[in-house]
Amino acid sequence: MQALLSFEQAPPIAAPFRFFLTAPLFSGLAGLLLVVNGGEIFASRWTPGALAVTHLLTVGFMLQVMLGAMIQILPVVAGANLRQPLRVAGIVHVLMLLGTLALAGGFLGVSEAAFPLAISFLGGGVIYFLLMAGLSLRGVPSTSATIAGIKRALLALLIAVMLGFSLTGGLEGRWPIPLLEVTRVHVAWGLGAWATGLLSAVAYVVVPMFQITPAYPAWFSRTFGIFLLAAVAAASLAVFGAVEWLAALLESTVVWLAAGYCATTLWLQSRSKRARPDTTQRFWRLAMLCGLVACALWGMVRLLPTLADDVAWPLLFGVLVLVGGFMSVISGMLYKIVPFLVWLHLQNRGQSRVVAPNMKAVLAEGKMTRHLYAHCATCCLLLLAVVWPSLLTRPAGLAMLVASAFLAHNLISAAGVYRHHAALVDARLAELAAGGAG
Repeated sequence: MQALLSFEQAPPIAAPFRFFLTAPLFSGLAGLLLVVNGGEIFASRWTPGALAVTHLLTVGFMLQVMLGAMIQILPVVAGANLRQPLRVAGIVHVLMLLGTLALAGGFLGVSEAAFPLAISFLGGGVIYFLLMAGLSLRGVPSTSATIAGIKRALLALLIAVMLGFSLTGGLEGRWPIPLLEVTRVHVAWGLGAWATGLLSAVAYVVVPMFQITPAYPAWFSRTFGIFLLAAVAAASLAVFGAVEWLAALLESTVVWLAAGYCATTLWLQSRSKRARPDTTQRFWRLAMLCGLVACALWGMVRLLPTLADDVAWPLLFGVLVLVGGFMSVISGMLYKIVPFLVWLHLQNRGQSRVVAPNMKAVLAEGKMTRHLYAHCATCCLLLLAVVWPSLLTRPAGLAMLVASAFLAHNLISAAGVYRHHAALVDARLAELAAGGAG
């Protein structure tokens, strides 16, 4: 896989970094909302606070990082160069920031204009990104499972966003739609086809590369994304067609496919050539284990229908998937991608004449470990808060604030290392040029 990467085509470091640096702001806002609202958030998955927290994490944190990563991945992995990447990143980033704040404000009832603004900003940002990504991918053959998976994930993102926009209009009463059914399908496309699809496509490269594991089995990487997309699409048709038994079967298929991905990744990690796992691997293992527990919970609810009426299980499932699963794996990837990008860009800036600092010098292991502990505490407290909301919701929110602060500090610190060493590299090159001229 590594031989397929084209690092010389990497966009300027500011393009992906702006997304990475602001993502912790939104997980921090989610934690603040938990502290302010307290246990009432966990009264139901449909409370305004729960919906706001969910979208601060999915759109504000997850989607921010994923779009930033895509700006980096498209040229390096797929050979698909975005036109004017800094301009694309700047426009998309601003629109995503404003749109996420407006969306959370809409759920909280801050203003009647919040939802229309959210549709405008988020719609403009995502559609513009998808248009530019589509143009860059035009004519790029699907020569690897990663490239094919990225293309499928972008299609899934478009569908998930369109469903989300229809939901905001439905909530405002602009048009009549079956809210529960559309929400059900929106979640399947957003967390299943888009988030899990993109995660798996990227993992085919980054897990063997950064965690020194064997490659994913060829049959798995070739078929997983296809089956995942087909199952989500078929489940959506069954939901809208009111064929409940078929919809439940297909949704269970999506869940067990995700369980298969988590189990396969854990199996590969167990065969890593590293003498001992680093913080990145621990984040990944936490994510995969939470994913498996979430899938097991889903299975229990299907086997014991009386659990389906309990308001707690969707909240437990959501915490396991969003915080324990996606936030963990995204944090783990950031702690490999960010130091690597700092090293890569400094190496390129040095023109093979000035050596870049080692990746471990960019971000110390101890700093990442502190974030890991705070994040684990957040996951545990949130799961317990679902059961004892009045007692533990605020402590869980405080833990999320602390974890977000650790992540923000670490990413800002890495950016500071880049700025400091970039100045040193430029000064050293100037010295060498002056010496050569003399």
